[in-house]
Parts: sequence; structure tokens; C-alpha cells
Amino acid sequence: MPPREIALLRLSALGDTTHVIPVVRSLQKAWPSTRITWIIGRLEYQLLGDLPGVEFVVVDKARGLRAYTDLRRALKGRQFDVLLQMQVSLRASLMGMQVPARRKIGFDRERARDFQWLFTRERIAARPRQHVLDAFFGFAEALGVQERDLRWDIPIPASAREWADRHLPTDRPVLVINPCSSARFRNFRNWAAEHYAAVAEHAVEHHGMTVVLTGGPTELERGYGEAIASVCRHFLINLIGTTSLKQLLAVLERADAVVSPDSGPAHMANAVGTRVIGLYAGSNPERTGPYCSRQWVVNAYPEACQAAFGKPPGALRWGQRVRDPDVMDRIKVADVTAKLDSLMEEKTTNA
Repeated sequence: MPPREIALLRLSALGDTTHVIPVVRSLQKAWPSTRITWIIGRLEYQLLGDLPGVEFVVVDKARGLRAYTDLRRALKGRQFDVLLQMQVSLRASLMGMQVPARRKIGFDRERARDFQWLFTRERIAARPRQHVLDAFFGFAEALGVQERDLRWDIPIPASAREWADRHLPTDRPVLVINPCSSARFRNFRNWAAEHYAAVAEHAVEHHGMTVVLTGGPTELERGYGEAIASVCRHFLINLIGTTSLKQLLAVLERADAVVSPDSGPAHMANAVGTRVIGLYAGSNPERTGPYCSRQWVVNAYPEACQAAFGKPPGALRWGQRVRDPDVMDRIKVADVTAKLDSLMEEKTTNA
């Protein structure tokens, strides 16, 4: 018998929340009458909050301890058949304690970091070396849903598409460069600004592309945009810090290709069907790469692992990061432009 109500908890981050969408669609396809409630972070709600057929309960993490009380009050009187605890962090586990559910399913013991196994009564099957999205599908499988509906259908308002139309050309192909990843402690993902500028020059000179820079409003991202534009020989459209998430999604939808390290916008581009040339050196793209564009990834991770640990990725812990500040320098401009050339050639052939 299908469950009457399912709660799923995935608060952040932008990329990971886009991975959850196909799982939700698979559950809805299997059980159309089941009500799904998604407990989500405030920023991520701005992107996904109008997803059809899903109830959202927003957690404002900035409220600290009061956020737990807020969630408990929001769910007062509710009783879920199952909670899918799809985030491993102590904060998320404590949030899960506020959710009244008969069953609580978490990750298998190996992936249930931060003592998640103490907060859940059931676990998904242990399947080593999976992409993050495939791991999320383990929750659907734990409920008996095997068929996948690999569908992303994030609504893009007409106003967001109109905004993109005003800022992007309609007569030339578009390359989006999203140069920065989110800042995390000793997590070195950002490529050099002069390398991005060289890729932009290649895109303009060899493919007649308009190059658009995207990113958030942080000082780091704005500085990257200015640095890229200052050394590039061609005019770039710099939208860093100017877009809402829906406007950014509309821009990514319009792009012919996106160049980015592992970042939320890279996975947003994947969600709207745009090819992503992912730049990976410190982390494994087989685990966190843009799901439908892994063939376009520039992958320096095996080389970085051999240099740092003397071992190939297969001999290391899944998810092992290379914590070298210079690790992204292993990616060469020629590696990226070669991927862009192949991608644009395929687009022309299939046009």
C-alpha cells in the first residue's frame, strides 16, 4: 500500500537539492496520491519553491536554535508515514528529530556521517562508489520504488526568461562561465581567472560565441568577474551578483554550454538540459560531476590523487579530496577548449 504522506529532508545545497528532484518525480509517478512534503533551506526554496505537486516547509538556518522550534511548530499535528533523511550533518539530524514520522530512513552506515545512524531507524542499501544522485535514489528504492523518472522540471517564470532575453543575444551561441564554487574550508575548486579569460577568447574567436559570466554577490565572485574581464581581449557580459536564482536558471537554459567547477550553477545547468564542461581536480566527478554531462568533464582528479597519495582514485576512500591549493592548476586551458570544440561540433552536427 502506498504511503499517505512522505517527508523528505534536504536543506542544502543548491546542487544537491537539484539532485533530489528526479527522486521526487519517481515517487510521484509510482504513487500519484501520496503527499510529499520537502523540508528545505531558505535559499534553496527560492529556486525550487514553486515545484508542482510538492509542499515545502522552509527552515531558516540563520535563526539558530529557534529554527528547530519553528520546524516543530510548522509540523505540529502532522504524522508522516516516513521521513527520508537525505542530508548527513548533525544539524540536519537534529532537524529530523522535529519531524513526526513512523519510519525514519537514513544513509547506510558508511555514508551516514556525523552519527546520522543514531537518529534514523532504517538505512538505505549500501552501494559503494555512487554518484550523489544515484545515492539519493537509494531512498526511493528503500520504499520499493525501482523505476526512475529522470526528470527535472524546475519552473522558470516568464519574467525570468524575459530578463534573460534582455541581457543575452539571440543571434549568437552563448557560453556561460561560472568561475567560482562555494567557499569551503580547504576545498580548492576555483581555476585561475586568466585561464577562464583564455577560454573566453577561444570561444569568441573560434565559435563566434558571446561569453557571459555568472555567479553570486560575494566579494570573491565579483573579484573573479572583474579579473576575467580585465585580461580578456573581448567584451564579456558580466552578470555576476546581478541575478536572482530564477533569472540565473533562465540564463543557464539559454546557454549552449557552461564552464564551471563543481558548483550549484553547474548542477542547475544540468537540470535545464544544458551541457556542462565541469572542471574537476580536487574532487571526483564520478561522484559529484554534472550528472548528464560527465562525458564533457575535464578530469584531472586521477592525476591529482596519484601526486598527492601515490594511488589511483579506485584505491582511495570514495569522496577523498585532494587538499592542495594548486590542484586546479592541473587543468590546462587546452583541455577545456578541446572539450568546447567537441561539444560545439556535436551541436552543429546534430542541428
